[in-house]
Amino acid sequence: MPTHKPNAKKETIRIFMLGGQDEDGKNMMCVEIDGDIYVIEAGIKFPDPKESLGIEFVIQDISYLVEHKDRVVGVFITHGHDDVVSALPYLLAEVPSHVYTCPLAARQIQKKNRQMKVKGSHIHTVKRHDTRKIGGRKVVFFPITHAYPGTFGVAILTEQGYIVYSGEFIEDYDDLSNNYRGSLSALSKLGTEGVFVLLQESKGADRPGHTSPNHRLTPYFSQILEQNDHRRVFVSVYLQSIYRMQEVIQTCIKYRRKMMFFTEEQQEMMQNLKAIGYEVPEELIIDKKHFTNDLKDIVVIIAQQGPILFRTINNIVNNEVKPFEFHEDDILCIASPIVPGAERVFSSMENDLYKEGGEMEVLTSHMVSMHPSIEDLKMMLFLLRPKYYIPVKGQYRLLYANAQLAMDMGYNPNNILILDNGQVAQFENGRLVSCRMEMELQETPIDGNKDWDMAGVVLKDREILSTDGVIILAVGIDAKTKKIINGPDVQTRGLIYLRDAEYITKDVAKIMEDTIASDVEKKKYDNMETRNHIRDKVTKYLLKQTKKRPMILPVIMEINSKK
Repeated sequence: MPTHKPNAKKETIRIFMLGGQDEDGKNMMCVEIDGDIYVIEAGIKFPDPKESLGIEFVIQDISYLVEHKDRVVGVFITHGHDDVVSALPYLLAEVPSHVYTCPLAARQIQKKNRQMKVKGSHIHTVKRHDTRKIGGRKVVFFPITHAYPGTFGVAILTEQGYIVYSGEFIEDYDDLSNNYRGSLSALSKLGTEGVFVLLQESKGADRPGHTSPNHRLTPYFSQILEQNDHRRVFVSVYLQSIYRMQEVIQTCIKYRRKMMFFTEEQQEMMQNLKAIGYEVPEELIIDKKHFTNDLKDIVVIIAQQGPILFRTINNIVNNEVKPFEFHEDDILCIASPIVPGAERVFSSMENDLYKEGGEMEVLTSHMVSMHPSIEDLKMMLFLLRPKYYIPVKGQYRLLYANAQLAMDMGYNPNNILILDNGQVAQFENGRLVSCRMEMELQETPIDGNKDWDMAGVVLKDREILSTDGVIILAVGIDAKTKKIINGPDVQTRGLIYLRDAEYITKDVAKIMEDTIASDVEKKKYDNMETRNHIRDKVTKYLLKQTKKRPMILPVIMEINSKK
């Protein structure tokens, strides 16, 4: 391991995560060097459907970056998967920045920025083996092998040595295309020049051996096509799992099977792949408008994101998607791992498929994800020989397993840091000087539009509706005299069974009448204020009677009576 001599100048390095530690997704790492902030990745996390209350996904608390946006010198997006890139538009809307990413992800980011009308940022395409000057410092982008073409790792040069993020990688020594081929020589060169801190992902840190060749889909999908040359095959892949999609396509080409790309997003993705040099024989592609259910040798490739993918398949199986009629001799191949948040949707889909009599092959049960296993992680450590090691990305048990394998290789436990989100590791003169929690981070739920519920009010309302129900109280009063001329009418949903508790609705109606009359008599009547008084009194009454706090919606309609 090389020694790192302290520099005479006191350079301060701060490393912290705004997401990704002890969780699946929402990845964001920050390297701050003498005040300049380098952001690595900006991903989302899919919530647990039982707790999501309609939320689509969750992003990081970026308040620190917003507060110091003038110091953000660059954002590095290593590839185009949801857990790495999909929070980027929300970051750029608040912190316009220079973004550095691979060619295919650049197209994806530019499209999303246009859709969300995000302006003011600059998207730079990074080629493999590129070296750039960013924020006045040398940044090296080195090629690695992952499930997305052009994926890279990042090395930022400081006076104390390189700070390296490994990227999501595997070691695969087969003859891969340039879009997927890693470089051991680039890693070895960084190790020779001196690595100060290595941040390395942990998702496979408890998996023995190397990931390759157990990540490959081709052997299993080939067997299905060989044995079922006159049956229709439906294949599920995640839209952003380009390596997996290309495996399916190449296998279809090998067996001369016709293909149909199910969604417009897939068709657009194929155009983007064509732009970076990947083409599919036109004669093997069936356009959706030319599809008929009589075709028997066709492979329908269904690619979407997250839990939506399994909902779509469920609808196809239930014959709810035109033009498909799902037959009992059809085969469904699951080539997409079941991501956190999709378990219940997958279970429902599987149940409905067996009702229809179809056959399902879960190919992912034979494969492992394209993340480094123990020997891959050890190889990176061996080549880079960092002074400090920080496991990132994954649940705590995986972060711990990653730290343990470094200790097994002889690394000093004092130089291995497991950080929580918001915890800052500070380095000066070649050594760690502090490691304290500095930020109290709050997740930001996204429900279609981030600005709809920044304070969580909508989520709280959904929680109340799901547990304690709702009660609506409506009354009509004379706009001039404020006398009740219509109602009150009381409606409840999810609170009580009215036949057994009619007295409650009568009491609630009486509370409404009395409150309006009292406010009018005391000359304190105001439509909004009086509704708040009604809500407070009804809340106390219902809590005493039912032990519940339903959502209470008083409505006072002021009617202009005719003379």
